[in-house]
Amino acid sequence: MNDSNAMDGIPGQVKEFEYDRRFFCHAMPGELDDGSAPMLIVQSYYVDSDNYALRVRLISHSLHIEMTPYTDPENVLREHRDDFTYGSVTVKGPSVGGTRYEAEKEIDASIAAELIRRGGTDIIKNRYNAWVGEDGWDIDIFGGANHPLVIAEAKRNRPVTNLVIPDFCVTEITDQARFSNDGLAARPFNEWQAEFMKELAEQGPHFEQIYGRNRME
Repeated sequence: MNDSNAMDGIPGQVKEFEYDRRFFCHAMPGELDDGSAPMLIVQSYYVDSDNYALRVRLISHSLHIEMTPYTDPENVLREHRDDFTYGSVTVKGPSVGGTRYEAEKEIDASIAAELIRRGGTDIIKNRYNAWVGEDGWDIDIFGGANHPLVIAEAKRNRPVTNLVIPDFCVTEITDQARFSNDGLAARPFNEWQAEFMKELAEQGPHFEQIYGRNRME
């Protein structure tokens, strides 16, 4: 796995817009798992309405927690608080055409921990970073009420067009608010997983055609 300044979660990073395309995956792509420890993320949403969001995030690069339906963000934070070394607060606007306003500010990790402990709606996930072709990808594996959701994101510092889409991407979910992290905090995946899987079986995969030429790999 590679870290890159084009990817999310880099300490000190301040962005004004986030450009990505997002895809539902059945599982972590085996070819991308080289045994490296993922980045553990616990975050809490204090606003999650109409795709506007206010988020507080904690990151650990040293703590490895397996994502299961029973992985509890509060318990992880209570038992391993000192393993989180990066905190941030972020405001987000709605996602439109794979572009979302995002302004992030680093804050003291202990302050972030106290804010998360005191309020908001939590989610927890492991994030793997990888290069696939010319693009940096984030692979998020969710725990708790969002298990067993896996989402792959292709990220650039400009609109993501003419993308090579790997075969582990089952269907595109870019701009689907229900799959945004704030959407998942408000209504976890396990509440509508069966509905989505039925929809996918009946309608089949879908890949947006508004981002230039899709190249399937």
